[in-house]
Amino acid sequence: MILPGTDSQAILEAARCIQAGALVGFPTETVYGLGADASNDQAVAGIFAAKGRPADHPLIVHVADASQVPDYASSVPPFATRLMQVFWPGPLTVILPRRDGVAAAAAGGQNSIGLRCPAHPVALTFLKACHTGVAGPSANRFGRVSPTTAQHVNQEFGDTLLVLDGGPCEVGIESSIVDCTRGHPVLLRPGVLTRAQLEAACGEPVLDTDELQQADTASDSAPRAPGTLAAHYAPNAKVRLMNADSIQTALDLLGADAAHIAVYARAVVHIKSAQVLYRRMPDDAAATAQQLFAVLRDFDAQGVKLIWVETPPAAGEWEGVRDRLRRAAAS
Repeated sequence: MILPGTDSQAILEAARCIQAGALVGFPTETVYGLGADASNDQAVAGIFAAKGRPADHPLIVHVADASQVPDYASSVPPFATRLMQVFWPGPLTVILPRRDGVAAAAAGGQNSIGLRCPAHPVALTFLKACHTGVAGPSANRFGRVSPTTAQHVNQEFGDTLLVLDGGPCEVGIESSIVDCTRGHPVLLRPGVLTRAQLEAACGEPVLDTDELQQADTASDSAPRAPGTLAAHYAPNAKVRLMNADSIQTALDLLGADAAHIAVYARAVVHIKSAQVLYRRMPDDAAATAQQLFAVLRDFDAQGVKLIWVETPPAAGEWEGVRDRLRRAAAS
């Protein structure tokens, strides 16, 4: 059931569902979330069951503002405070030490917790009405393409799930995740925020996961953040990353016989088969991020078997898009 997020009664109904231990689909500026009361472990278990997600894969807890951080985090390092001051509300998740006895299921049993304050008016109104943090992974089946419209969520879970419609997501890919539990900031998942922006905000270098392994040899078999598996964000069709010349060469070789193929590229390619779908990738990283998941879902809906994607540029602002496509192609 899709309800307008601008309707105050719909917001109240959604908040009542959360307080009653039910699940709700809700919009953020990044992607739509599948929400449950973060303090209710049984409700959170419903998220894992609905998504088919392993229970040791932690969820992000969405809060209405930074005043809720002490409800979940036992400590906040200064650089994490600076990140929240600059980027909240916004597409940034910070991982902090978790308070004992709080949101254990949402944290996947880990001693850390991921927190985010989203920059979407419907999300913020909804979170304030809930009077609790809302655990909310992307509202899709585990490992699949994230939803960026209320209709996408409805397609995933059907009419029995209440979904607040906040329109198409403006950012379009999930938040950047910075681990703030290691004594230095570590970027676990890139988003639309560049590494340079994060470093300017927190006042020190932001390590990546390779540097993390060198700096901290402690092993942990459970993922410390969502969306960091090698294979993730995948449509039903097989995704292949290629440069523009390789795409054109493959199309030329197949000629008029090419079928069940979609091309998503910045380059203008010449296609001889009417059975090949073509969608031009924007030259701008933010515009590509905003439409990426919707494009992949649309290609799936049209029944293609292969999606050839032009590899995004190496520039920092494309890091989040490259990450999502690399994981989609690994499935």
